[in-house]
Amino acid sequence: MFIMTGGAGLIGSAAVWYWNGKGIDDILIVDHLGTSDKWKNLRALRYCDYLEKEDFLTRLRAGDFDRTAVEGIIHMGACSSTTERDATYLVHNNFEYTAALAEFALKRGIRMIYASSCATYGDGSLGYRDDENGIEALRPLNMYGYSKQMFDLYAKRRGWLAELIGCKFSNVYGPNEYHKGEMRSVVLRAYEQITASGVMKLFRSYRREYADGEQMRDFLYVKDAVAMLWFLFRHPEAHGLYNIGSGRAETWNALVRAAFAALGREEKIEYIDMPEHLRDRYQYYTCAEMDKLRKLGYTQEATPLADAIRDYLVNYRSRELHLGD
Repeated sequence: MFIMTGGAGLIGSAAVWYWNGKGIDDILIVDHLGTSDKWKNLRALRYCDYLEKEDFLTRLRAGDFDRTAVEGIIHMGACSSTTERDATYLVHNNFEYTAALAEFALKRGIRMIYASSCATYGDGSLGYRDDENGIEALRPLNMYGYSKQMFDLYAKRRGWLAELIGCKFSNVYGPNEYHKGEMRSVVLRAYEQITASGVMKLFRSYRREYADGEQMRDFLYVKDAVAMLWFLFRHPEAHGLYNIGSGRAETWNALVRAAFAALGREEKIEYIDMPEHLRDRYQYYTCAEMDKLRKLGYTQEATPLADAIRDYLVNYRSRELHLGD
């Protein structure tokens, strides 16, 4: 059996979809469905059981899974909001939960992959290299990034990174993110704004070296993200931290132009003021260094931005489809 936490979320449900494509459906999905629409991500997936995250953690600590044959744990469950201000909640949800699951896995020799984040790199002044050496010097710009950094550091201090795999995801987007509210990607926001008004709004730049809309990000299609997860799981020699990104820095303008082109609309971009509370926590450039994954033998190139956006908006969002539908 596989345990997939966050299995109803964007990356988690996409991973279940990908595992299903490999003929694997003996999967326990763990998540918190609440009142959101992410339950719709589960409808087309094959899995053996579902548990709410608190019920799962209670049963885990009670020893209910001690005699269960678990082949792997893919821990994607987390609060991924970069604007979340409740630090106590983030510590409980992103740090303590991950630590409990990792301890369970390591004691039983179960292979475990967990979600870290490129948000741990902060302003990028120290680069975007997925090397455990020197991660103590990183300074995340928001509490979400720091909650991920907390566990990376904890795992390093305890020697766990010799067995665990921590995935530093870049800006992942794609089908199955429709439920994410304020955390939905700019690709999805572009679809919504362009189809509603014909205009896309982007934040102005507050740094002279970047023109408006020329801020840069490493954007990654979710189908590519889960292909990388599968590759890492299938290589037992893999351990430590790995970037999960495209390895390309592309502008918000390029992303939005690709969305206009995919939808067959005339390009109209409006630049608006960035809220003051975001200005000192805003990343102007991210680009995951992918050499470590390449050296392990991963050769597949990330889907080009325009192709990925077209696939997403034309084949999924415009038809209101989820992965597997």
